[in-house]
Formats: sequence, C-alpha cells, structure tokens
Amino acid sequence: MAGEDEEEADGRMIVWPLERLARVMRAREHEGGLNPAQWEALRFLARANRFSNSPGALTRYLGATKGTISQTIIALERKGYISKSARAGGRKTLSLSLTPKGEEMLKRDPWAEVAAAAQDLGGKTRRRLHRGLSALLAGELERAGLASFGLCTSCRFFREKGRMQDSGGPHLCMLFEHPLTQEDSGRICMAHEPRG
Repeated sequence: MAGEDEEEADGRMIVWPLERLARVMRAREHEGGLNPAQWEALRFLARANRFSNSPGALTRYLGATKGTISQTIIALERKGYISKSARAGGRKTLSLSLTPKGEEMLKRDPWAEVAAAAQDLGGKTRRRLHRGLSALLAGELERAGLASFGLCTSCRFFREKGRMQDSGGPHLCMLFEHPLTQEDSGRICMAHEPRG
C-alpha cells in the first residue's frame, strides 16, 4: 500500500482538486449577472498593461474566438463595466478600460474569495503552491504554443531603471521602446517573453 508521502506526490492527486476547484468556480462565475467569459475579461483588463488592453490581446489571452470576445465586449460595455477608446499613436485598434463600475464589480469576483483563502495558507505553502502551479501553467502554455502573458518584471525585454530620467517612468520596455512606471511593470503583457 502506498504511503501518505507517495500519495501526496501523485500527479493525479494534484490535478483532481484543481479540476474540481475550476468546476466549482466556473459555476460561481454565473453570479452577479455576469458569465464566466465576462468575469475573465474584467480580470484580464484589471491586470493588462497599456500594450495589451485590446480586443485582440483579450482574444489571445482567453483563447476564444473573435466573435465570442466581440459579444463579451459589447455586453460589458452595455452593462457599464468597460469603456472603449481609440488607441493613442494613430493605430486603428481599440483600447479597453475598466470603468469605476467595473472596478467595483471586481470586488465581488468569486475568485477573490479563493485568493483570500490562499492568503491564509502558510507562507511556505503559498510559495511552493505558486511555484508549482506556475511551472504547470508554463509547461502547458509551451505545449499548446500559447503566449505566456507574464508580468513585465519577468520579461526579457524589461530593464529596471532603464529610464531613470524619463517622466514616463523609471523602467524601460525594450521591445516597445517605452518607459514603464512601477505600476506598469507589475502588469501582464501579450508580448511577454520569459527570461532565459
């Protein structure tokens, strides 16, 4: 008979609770008059940097069709949770932003309760869980050929204090050749490439 330590190390024993948690949360995401895709869009826009707050980036992040994302954007705009504007710099793409009402709605996000419960775990458990889940996600994204959408600070194009004299921010995105504020650097980006 397998010992407790062996059972804990079995991959299935890790995946089963993840699968169940995802299913429970998917059901809860129908609360508050939103559907799961709309919640995911709000969460994405709350985390995305200014290079990634577009319908195209949202489509890539969610792995959805353009039609699904278009309908999601229309519904969220109609409900007053997001706004659309022309992207600065003359590009023909749209910029999506959360409205104050959208930011308020995110305070009722069902996943926020899970985040609070995760915060109650011990520090060592949180760090190990974060590392393990991050590694699983990175492997799956690589197998599927999907973009990582990681934080600027973990990207190979990020230069800390690369623009100390720039009023736009002390950091630099070498890919877009733009300064980044401290807040920008803690957001996710569609062009993220993990450091090697």
